[in-house]
Amino acid sequence: MDDWRIFKGNHKQNKNWQLPAPPSWRNFDINSEPKQRRGEKFEARSEEIELVNAALYLRRPLLVTGKPGTGKTSLAYAVAYELGLGDVLNWPITTRTILKDGLYSYDAIGRLQDAKDNLAEIGKYIDLGPLGTALLPSDKPRVLLIDEIDKSDIDLPNDLLHIFEEGEFEIPELRRIVGKVDKVTVQTAYKDQTVTIEKGRIRCTSFPLVILTSNGERDFPPPFLRRCLRLNIEEPEKPELENIIKAHLNLDDNLASEVNNLIEQFLEKRTQGELATDQLLNAVYLVTRENSPIGKTKDDLVDKILKYLNSSEDS
Repeated sequence: MDDWRIFKGNHKQNKNWQLPAPPSWRNFDINSEPKQRRGEKFEARSEEIELVNAALYLRRPLLVTGKPGTGKTSLAYAVAYELGLGDVLNWPITTRTILKDGLYSYDAIGRLQDAKDNLAEIGKYIDLGPLGTALLPSDKPRVLLIDEIDKSDIDLPNDLLHIFEEGEFEIPELRRIVGKVDKVTVQTAYKDQTVTIEKGRIRCTSFPLVILTSNGERDFPPPFLRRCLRLNIEEPEKPELENIIKAHLNLDDNLASEVNNLIEQFLEKRTQGELATDQLLNAVYLVTRENSPIGKTKDDLVDKILKYLNSSEDS
């Protein structure tokens, strides 16, 4: 029963095909909901709500841990969406990331190759990073997502301490020309948005809501942990999974049995290895469509989708 397949691998060209509507979380149409609204359907638990509010009141970063796929990243988007705080400033971390990467970048080579006499043009070569943009003065806090901080170099958590405490930083390239040029316009991390910096210094007026995510791949130094509130997001159980599926997929009541079977299968497999909630969503989307695989084809597909994250072999 191959009717659900678009690509058949039969060497016969077929141009008369059309994809159905995508899952709500994978819609890239220019007229679709903006990416920012990915947090609109996030199902927050009471502990998550309480600690987000505590972080807002205390002006402290929130360190969010949990297994992959539990919603750590989505929490930042949910807060930004509900409170109308604009686009989330996303700073993905790698082993090579340093503090300056998050604050700003300076194209020194481009500057040297261009006109050397006009200091006022230096702003064209400076781009604020996500952290630097988050610290710009504002009436309400911006939302900064520092994603996978546990992948960072050993020094980065400690390097962040001064920023978290003081809420300000300097751009040396601009400080050196104070007196000659006091105001410089630079690019922010927001698309096509610039800002004017005075005397090379940026200081926040509303400390950003900083959400740092970690998959628990390393421990953090006590001084860093002391400055953060900590939240561990547990894996969702059956009632929560049902609510997540309802929020993301508009399913017919007749499919309740099919969905329940998939949830049960997901929960059983999750006791034996790591699975992410979006894997369950993917399976539900594919097998509950009108034109979907059936029989052994469906079972094999579900097994492949619900593949353990900590295994390179088929589940």
